[in-house]
Amino acid sequence: MIVSEFMFDIEEVGASRLPKVDFDNLPFGRVFSDHMFVMDYKDGTWQKGQIIPFQNLSMNPASSVIHYGQSIFEGMKAFRGNSGDVYLFRPEKNIERFNVSAERMCMPHVDPSTFQEALMQLLNMDQGWVPSNPDAALYIRPFMFATDEYIGVKPSETYRFMIFTCPVGAYYGSEVNVKIETKFVRSAPGGTGYAKAAGNYAGALYPAKMAQEEGYQQLIWTDAAEHKYIEESGTMNVVFRSGNKIISPSTSETILAGITRDSVLTLARDWGYDVEERRVSVAEIIELAKMGALDEAFGAGTAATIAPIRSIAFEGVDYELAPSETWEFANKAKKALNAIKRGEVEDKFNWNLKIS
Repeated sequence: MIVSEFMFDIEEVGASRLPKVDFDNLPFGRVFSDHMFVMDYKDGTWQKGQIIPFQNLSMNPASSVIHYGQSIFEGMKAFRGNSGDVYLFRPEKNIERFNVSAERMCMPHVDPSTFQEALMQLLNMDQGWVPSNPDAALYIRPFMFATDEYIGVKPSETYRFMIFTCPVGAYYGSEVNVKIETKFVRSAPGGTGYAKAAGNYAGALYPAKMAQEEGYQQLIWTDAAEHKYIEESGTMNVVFRSGNKIISPSTSETILAGITRDSVLTLARDWGYDVEERRVSVAEIIELAKMGALDEAFGAGTAATIAPIRSIAFEGVDYELAPSETWEFANKAKKALNAIKRGEVEDKFNWNLKIS
């Protein structure tokens, strides 16, 4: 049965798949919740949104997204606290970044209040899918793609905005070994590196695959012009600690403005660390590693929160870091973020949005 609630039509699933889910063994990104949100753009305006049972899509073979790649997305998480309440972490920042990506890819903005209401209603309906395991969460994937049925290179005139969710466990199970990439590039000035455009990730797959064949789980990307400056680590921002200094490459037109990164650096400043957001050279980081002064290095992103780096490879040499269990900052930051996300401590930065 379809009912209308607020600005959306809602069709509830007939029989939930929730009882069949093994929450103690959740693969990342392969188990999907009962419902999804769908809203179409045509005739220059967004149509009424719908929450419907999770299902496959039917598409015309000429759909613009397939041929010309007009597609953007976001990654968010909802968390369950010890009290049973469900929280969204900094959703307004994801919504803001989504519209920055839309602008760059010639796509229509989604009204922030409509976006947030869609999130709230979808999560209210599927809040039973939010895991209670402290190492798990409900991953949220908002995305938009071009739907014109037309073979011709131009911005589409129609789009579909969707949100689905999936309960997930840990993204990385252990520390990662990374390689500094000095041939391929993730992004170049004037490109789409600051946007969460689908094509950014497609172009990164081949060099990442080559690195994995050499025994590295991820890459550290460098600048397109000289390969002298560090940009991101795989699909995450990268952060380093040397003594009391927390160092991270400044966000720019080639580096995504990560929300986890911003949260980590905010905590660092609050705790009295000397935080430096600037251009970070490969030579500087390798020199710190050679001197034994690179105390911590980790990726910061929604999927993993913090992914400790065990070794950094450059020009055929692997530079080992101390085991991550000994690190003073990253472990403290991850613990603090998890406690905030689950409503277990004071939310002094007003980052959480309570769903229930």
